[in-house]
Amino acid sequence: MRVATYYNNNTVKLEERPVPQIGPHEILVKTIASGICGSDVMEWYRIKKAPIVLGHEITGVIEKTGSAVTTFKQGDRVSVSHHVPCNTCYHCLRGNHTVCHTLHTTNFDPGGFSEFIRVPQINVDRGTFILPDTVSFEDGVYIEPLGCVIRGLRSSGFRAGDSVLILGSGISGLLFLLLAQALGAGKVFTTDISGYRLKMAQRLGATAVLSAGENIPEKIKNQNNGRLADIVIVCAGALAAYDQALKSVECGGTILCFAPTDPNTKLVIPANDFWRNAITILPSYASSPLDTKLAIELIDSKRVPVSRLTTHRFGLQDTDKGFKLVAEANESMKVIIEPQR
Repeated sequence: MRVATYYNNNTVKLEERPVPQIGPHEILVKTIASGICGSDVMEWYRIKKAPIVLGHEITGVIEKTGSAVTTFKQGDRVSVSHHVPCNTCYHCLRGNHTVCHTLHTTNFDPGGFSEFIRVPQINVDRGTFILPDTVSFEDGVYIEPLGCVIRGLRSSGFRAGDSVLILGSGISGLLFLLLAQALGAGKVFTTDISGYRLKMAQRLGATAVLSAGENIPEKIKNQNNGRLADIVIVCAGALAAYDQALKSVECGGTILCFAPTDPNTKLVIPANDFWRNAITILPSYASSPLDTKLAIELIDSKRVPVSRLTTHRFGLQDTDKGFKLVAEANESMKVIIEPQR
């Protein structure tokens, strides 16, 4: 089978590998669509594992099932999660599925930028979901990133009517925009350094789009009855965005740290202001099976219209072009690879 192997952001090669052999409790999935995630082009993070076949936002059709698999059959349309929790450890039982050791060590084989993937038993059990006939394979690639966004917004304590500021209008930022709108946010503001992304956020209905270089706190106050934002979501990995978040959150509000920074970055918090103003600062990483199920429902119902975010599609042989587009972060949003083209 063909795979697109990642060496670095500028070198993704089309190579040949054997089709994975499955065990009795496993399934083989023919990959139909695979989205390129922003994390796929975090070179400092990915290059230490290179060469590697990436791709974790996938949909496909079951090509073959192991002899002991009874919950799925050949021909089923599916979405498959690459990371799944054990559901039995200390952290899972406390609802903290995304810090589960199993979640951090599970994956499918070899990765979504390939014609076929082998789905291990644990991923079959708690990470394989039937894709409704009313959801296209292309829209299905958003299930994984939307699940992460659902978990983030839920953990922030968001309530209908809250004002929301999203720092960074890439895919994650725009998914937060669409989700916040669907759940009844009062006002949703977005920022970015890219005019292209700001125009996209504007088309999607943001209350206001702001250049990251502006006086964001003042702009928010002017359009939010003199108040800062109840929820500030950091979807940009620059330290400046985190500093901006600390200045833009209303007393009693929450800063959700969604985007990672470079590994050695330190965040300086003005401790007295943080204490006096009752600010909550929390992280959000990955998603749980429950978040995945909710994502499927929101996409299927069109409450979160993800198809509006797709800008480019490539066959597997042009995966390198897709990676360059995402890494450059210019005039593209979601780039989807179609391995069967």
